[in-house]
Amino acid sequence: MKPVLLKNDIYWVGAVDYNLRNFHRYSRSPQGSTYNAYIVKDQKNVLFDTVDEEYCDELLKRISEIMDPAEIDYIVCNHMEKDHAGSIERIVEVCRPEKIFCSAMGEKSMKAQFNTEGWPIQVVKDGERLNIGKRNITFLETRMLHWPDSMVSYLEEDKVLFSNDAFGQNVATSSRFVDEYDSTLLSHAMKDYYYNIILPYSPLVLKTVERIGKLGLQFDIIAPDHGLIFRTQDDIKFLFDTYVEMATQPYKLRAVIAFESLWGATKKMAYAVGDGLQSVGVPFTIIDAQENHCSMVMNELADSSALILGSSTRNNMPLVNMLGVIANVKGLKPKNLVGAAFGSYGWSGESPKMINDELVAMGVEVVAEPVKAYFGPNEAELKACFELGQKVGLALKEKVNA
Repeated sequence: MKPVLLKNDIYWVGAVDYNLRNFHRYSRSPQGSTYNAYIVKDQKNVLFDTVDEEYCDELLKRISEIMDPAEIDYIVCNHMEKDHAGSIERIVEVCRPEKIFCSAMGEKSMKAQFNTEGWPIQVVKDGERLNIGKRNITFLETRMLHWPDSMVSYLEEDKVLFSNDAFGQNVATSSRFVDEYDSTLLSHAMKDYYYNIILPYSPLVLKTVERIGKLGLQFDIIAPDHGLIFRTQDDIKFLFDTYVEMATQPYKLRAVIAFESLWGATKKMAYAVGDGLQSVGVPFTIIDAQENHCSMVMNELADSSALILGSSTRNNMPLVNMLGVIANVKGLKPKNLVGAAFGSYGWSGESPKMINDELVAMGVEVVAEPVKAYFGPNEAELKACFELGQKVGLALKEKVNA
């Protein structure tokens, strides 16, 4: 793939990873991903971010089609995670830049990961401007979106924002721009990315959007470090509207039932819960935690506001995949959820209460007592599961209609 022109003298020179399926080792990327890097040609030629180490040759090849890599004067490191900076050592060796710009926390991270002896590192402050000739770059810190070192870079004259991990998606395609891609697939990819990576920092997302408004920044292009680039005003408006909605997490009329079963009893209970939800007009998704990665629960919560978890009991606790689901959801801190717990057992039966307690600890509004089934489930226990689904569904409808 050739370099892609974004605007006059502004190019995409990154790499497409079509085969990536395990993003950052904690989320799935069924459509692959990209490692976006950008070149701006001016009196000072600037490279914004690099790529995963595996794709360094591709980066250098694309740069070489625009200029000799040795002609790069500045490197801007908006973020030092390895998928953005894994090839930085080799790039510095080849390019011999005059300066490497990063945040204060970026410098700390850079020195911890690489041998930076002799590197011309220059720390930039929030709001600092850099003239590169016909253009000026403004650096804005976006700490914890999603690392302490994160910042974005704004090309003032061209109205281009190099947005780092903000506004990204895991999409691998020969297209580079949002308007060349299916809008439904894009929306799904944006939600998956946000809910598995950015979600805990939603208050900071809202503050960042508010700050952009106060600064009066205008955008012709928003270029993230993963996925597709936004270049039309309609797509940019859609981007901000979607991020604000995801950050505020309004109640949505849909439920997620996730379960793990040893011998099928808890599975039967899960489907009875679903029948109860359906009886009161609440759509739902059922996820088997043994057959799906824990990130799938977060993917579905992007469009849901009820979380109902169930597990068999083994060794006096929920099964291990359900524990993984709980840990993942708890760490990502979704808001505005109602829910409940259920599960089967053959010996002691602690699982439903333990799950219930974890839901409470997550801030989920538990609206029904846990349902337990001894071996079974028998007719009475299935009825209790059905009623649990009804209670959750009615509570959710009340929230949505409030």
